[in-house]
Amino acid sequence: MQQIVLTEPFSLQWSTVPDPEPQPDHALVRIRRIGICGTDLHAYRGRQPFFTYPRVLGHELAVEILEPGDNPQGLAPGDHCVVLPYLECGTCIACRRGKTNCCVQMQVLGVHTDGGMCEFLSLPTDRLLPAAGLTLEQMALVENQCIGAHAVHRSGLSAADTALIVGAGPIGLGVVQFAQATGARVIVADIAESKLDFCQNHLDIDQVLLVDEDFPERLQEATQGDLATVVFDATGHPASMEAGFAHVAHGGTYVLVSLVQSDITFWDPEFHKREIALLSSRNASRRDFEQVIAAMQHKRIVTEPLITHRTPFTQVVSDFESWLEPAAGVIKAMAHL
Repeated sequence: MQQIVLTEPFSLQWSTVPDPEPQPDHALVRIRRIGICGTDLHAYRGRQPFFTYPRVLGHELAVEILEPGDNPQGLAPGDHCVVLPYLECGTCIACRRGKTNCCVQMQVLGVHTDGGMCEFLSLPTDRLLPAAGLTLEQMALVENQCIGAHAVHRSGLSAADTALIVGAGPIGLGVVQFAQATGARVIVADIAESKLDFCQNHLDIDQVLLVDEDFPERLQEATQGDLATVVFDATGHPASMEAGFAHVAHGGTYVLVSLVQSDITFWDPEFHKREIALLSSRNASRRDFEQVIAAMQHKRIVTEPLITHRTPFTQVVSDFESWLEPAAGVIKAMAHL
């Protein structure tokens, strides 16, 4: 089969390898859609933590069952499924407490172990989630939206809150949609006016704010001086993550959805004075996948406008670098097989 390997930063290469062999409790699947994630783009640039080269990227996947294996769990040839790409150990302290998304020995497809930027995979059957009524493209969007759903769940956001989401990329838009579902007042901030326009045109956002030198004053005005009771940073930029502490209301919560290879610092007296609850949010749980699939099935979240770029699998190598350019306006690129 054909696969695409990120051999080192800025180097994607085609390779031919044998088709995967059958394994116990695994199903053989054909890859049908591959969402291109910020993780993939960061890895391409050499900026992704927990990452080693060479690596086959791809963890936002929609697949077709070819052989359901010895323990099919209701799967049949021809079924289309969402892939839950987190391979937890099941025995560590996090797994024993039900926090499988931050397993000590976590293996994420396309990050710690080879992923789905290929023609076929052998996957554990319990990682394959049927999603009746969803298109293949929607299935490949599920994992991306789960990151936002998990962050909102972690935050404890409610209708009594004002949420500020900084960063309106694919992950931030997932946070936005599931923050809206809680009934909270939602404000979105970004340095790009085009992303704020997207939020207003497609997501019916309460208010958007351009991040520039006047942003702190506009946020004060928008919240009548209270600031945001829950702030989410989804920018992937250390300076933004550090600045976000100043946007949190007294007694509020700050959720770092972003992951960067950097130290993040804050001024402790101000942090202490406000009694800010500081949280990270990593990956997602099966519960989040079930929530997102149900939300898509009931048309409670926007999906189709999120996919701004589509390309055949055969053109991924040639197209990939163009998706890094801000002028390209990429929200979500997707490869189809």
